[in-house]
Amino acid sequence: MTGVQPTADCYSGGERRAMEATQRWRAAALAPLLPRLTAWRVGPDGVTVASLAAGLSFAALWPDRPWLAVLMLLAHAVLDGIDGPLARHQRRAGAAGSLTDTLSDQCVLAGVVAALMASGWLGAWNGGLFLFIYTVVVAFAMVRNALSIPYSWLIRPRFVLYAALPLQLTWGVSVVPWLTGALSLVLGAKLLSGYAALRTRLRRAAE
Repeated sequence: MTGVQPTADCYSGGERRAMEATQRWRAAALAPLLPRLTAWRVGPDGVTVASLAAGLSFAALWPDRPWLAVLMLLAHAVLDGIDGPLARHQRRAGAAGSLTDTLSDQCVLAGVVAALMASGWLGAWNGGLFLFIYTVVVAFAMVRNALSIPYSWLIRPRFVLYAALPLQLTWGVSVVPWLTGALSLVLGAKLLSGYAALRTRLRRAAE
């Protein structure tokens, strides 16, 4: 056991400890906003839906209005950081909200990758493989957490990918394809280790 309580979200043990360490300052930073949102009857699920809408609008704006598309991704990221603190403020934090948040993040990532492939910024094989591996790793992370064998660490490559977009727009250097390929290699290693851990646990459970 790692000391992490069983839960079916997609965070690694290291991420969970970091989140617990930063919850206080996040709550302090958002302290003026959270009571107002509560007074306006805005719930964490509503913030998640707004975050999802902002993220998915990227696909509609890209590549005709690239900078506006990037700004909508930024709005998605900001809103994605509010729903958790709001849920804790309203004492509504739980597995259901975490599942909704994870699904929202995956939908936005799928929309972004699809838009990049459609516009030629990302090859079909490169983008498809990245999206597939990322999704499987997230699924493995959730199952491993439910079995109390969380990953020791995970990277969050969706934000790395999102941050690379304005860099490529500014410099004109083809960063995204190379970055996506490198991230697929790292995630592929986590996929294999996740599969091995799950297989070992299931084999022992059957003995």
